[in-house]
Amino acid sequence: MIEKPDTSKSLGAALDARFFAPLRRPRTRRVGVELELPVWNRTSGKATNFAAVHEATDEFLDRFDFPDTTRDDTGALYRARDPKTGDELSFDCSFNTLEISFGPDEDLTVVRRRFEEYYPALQEALLRRGHSLSGMGINPRWRENRPEPIGNGRYRMLLHHLKSYSKYGGAPRFHDHPDFGLFSCASQAQIDADEETVVAVINAFNALEPFKAVLFANSPFGERGEWLCGRDRLWSHSLHGLNPHNCGMYGVTLRSTADLVGYLQSTSIYCAERDGKYLNFAPVPLREYLSSETISADYWDLKWRTHLTCTFRPDANDVAWLRPFKFEDLTQRGTVEFRSVCEQPVRDAFTPAVFHAGLAEEVPALAELLASDTSLYGHGYGAAELRAIMSRREWPSFVDRGALAAQLNRILDLAEEGLHRRGFGEEPLLEPLRRRADALSNPALEQLNRLERGETIEQIAKDYGAL
Repeated sequence: MIEKPDTSKSLGAALDARFFAPLRRPRTRRVGVELELPVWNRTSGKATNFAAVHEATDEFLDRFDFPDTTRDDTGALYRARDPKTGDELSFDCSFNTLEISFGPDEDLTVVRRRFEEYYPALQEALLRRGHSLSGMGINPRWRENRPEPIGNGRYRMLLHHLKSYSKYGGAPRFHDHPDFGLFSCASQAQIDADEETVVAVINAFNALEPFKAVLFANSPFGERGEWLCGRDRLWSHSLHGLNPHNCGMYGVTLRSTADLVGYLQSTSIYCAERDGKYLNFAPVPLREYLSSETISADYWDLKWRTHLTCTFRPDANDVAWLRPFKFEDLTQRGTVEFRSVCEQPVRDAFTPAVFHAGLAEEVPALAELLASDTSLYGHGYGAAELRAIMSRREWPSFVDRGALAAQLNRILDLAEEGLHRRGFGEEPLLEPLRRRADALSNPALEQLNRLERGETIEQIAKDYGAL
């Protein structure tokens, strides 16, 4: 009998190489910013015209030098990169969402100035073709748009995976919008981390999530828009949430990097690559995956244009395909990526990045502030429960609105102190959040109030798209 390899050791080494080795270098103050912007057709009730999007992209690339390009199986360009800055123009999951991401930079005011060059050029090119960008967490044409992924192995695999939810039981576990990744949009920031402090960063920001829901919600969803941060439910009630350790919040307080390694081992893997093919299979916790002899998987066959099946042997190197989507996500770049924030109105697009960058400088003080909080904590609910509660339009009676506004302002004071410590003059970018904290409002609540006053979603989308 052939002995099985010691997978615990090989798994530990693979996780260390991917997630922890990049943390063993001096931490910088560099921040990466990713903005996912819905593309919507301004013609009433019409889906995004992908041909118009491709033409606008070509026009942008005639003006800006992004020479490193990638095309899908149909020949459509979906990613272009400027190697000098590391900035990218890309499409996230489908051509209904345009993403602008920026190479890591210490000074967010410099990054914003680049955005202020790119965005008007893209907006003008789209407007001439009857389309527009907006700063919303849900595409205003999500019901009309074509639910087609970008034509490559990765995105076909992802949508195929999410559509397979019916194999795992029905309501109330899963919603019936497996294409949510094609219409929900986030604003993500990556902050440099190091091995000594990464656990403290994750714990502090995990506890902060209920307050972030109040400040940043911008994806109203549900029959009456009752979920102000509907993106949370779209993720957690999809197949990504089959294993709750794969997305959303941490249900535990991490005590050490060993705890974090254990948590990563408990997350499920659902894809790998063999011979240039993206393989999709039933989600399985990483520990169990590597102890399996073979795995049965599906893959898209480009020649036959259909999904075929195969079997393959798991390997510790498949850790490279582990896809956790935590709100505080440890990446392979030596960063913590903050994923819980909906895309913001374009004029406020950099508020999430400066908010996280400032607080990352004040982690011990933030943890202390939240540990003594009574405005939300201390009423019988944990952080994940409070995030769900504060993502709703109606809050329970234990929420003292005055105390909550005061605590939000104390959190913003800390963020401002951290930005001052960074020394790049980024503090003014935080100002829109002061108004939200005082009013206990956010873009989602504003959107619903405007709709109830008789404004159209098109009017709001135009306003949220204004720079």
